[in-house]
Amino acid sequence: MKNLIRNTALATTMLLGIGAAHAEWPSDRPIEMIVAFAPGGGTDVMNRTLAPYIEKELGGKITILNRPGASGEIAYTALTQAKPDGYTLSSLNTPGYLTMQMDRKVRFDPKKLCLVARIVEDPGSFIVQANSPYNSLKDLVAFAKANPGKVTVGTTGLGTDEHLALLQLEKAAGVDLTPVTFNGANEARTALLGGHVTAIGINVGEFQSGDRSAFKSLGQFADQRSVIAQDLPTAKEQGFDVIMSSERGIAMGCDVPEAIRTKYSDAVKKALDNPEFQEKAKQQSLPLSYRSSEDWNKELPARAERLGEVWKLVKEQK
Repeated sequence: MKNLIRNTALATTMLLGIGAAHAEWPSDRPIEMIVAFAPGGGTDVMNRTLAPYIEKELGGKITILNRPGASGEIAYTALTQAKPDGYTLSSLNTPGYLTMQMDRKVRFDPKKLCLVARIVEDPGSFIVQANSPYNSLKDLVAFAKANPGKVTVGTTGLGTDEHLALLQLEKAAGVDLTPVTFNGANEARTALLGGHVTAIGINVGEFQSGDRSAFKSLGQFADQRSVIAQDLPTAKEQGFDVIMSSERGIAMGCDVPEAIRTKYSDAVKKALDNPEFQEKAKQQSLPLSYRSSEDWNKELPARAERLGEVWKLVKEQK
């Protein structure tokens, strides 16, 4: 009986200690946000712009750690292996998060990764040199039909959103386009400026936030015109059923206590509603498109199903 009382007291003390630790979150040490892509890209800019406003709501500090590679798999693996105490988060991007699971056996368990919030949905687009004879996707398709294989499109690799957009446009328009792979958007821009490719794929937000004097966009791959590009026609408006965008959000380990995940999610929503942040987002050309954890989870299966159909086109080319 004495042992039972002693063990019960010890267990109670441990539980109180755990409760105290949770109560301190996140004021006792910084939260580490793992960004799955290199500094300066759309995902990095989004998280660095938003972090100070989340910090204000939480009363804690957020540090950004860039761990690029494998379309985000390195970051997701690190997240699922981290201690589930709420001090490690990760960016999460589609289509990469979904297509990597279609392409290979990933090094992390997707069931251990929980969505916190979607922040941005950035449609894809094709851009060309400012002096290009092509002013629309229709113009590009017309040339491609007359010259099979001669239209080259820069992408950042197999299965990326711009590559998947290219495959959809080929199917929708009945044309043959030639993908050319680059290590990043900046390298692709340089190649386009040098006339080494006809066009490159790039997200609308990334295009809008850069120097646009040397380029022009032919259209955006969205259901509806993005809030940051109301004057840019969609592919559907031009007669081509091509939908491809990059979702950028935040994830936590599912083993993190629900109270902590909810608290962080609430802080994200309040930060997004802050007029000062919204002005910053406008300056950075961030196409804000918030989804709560619940709503994003509901939408993901339909997106995965559509990407699965597009992924069949990738397999056909392998």
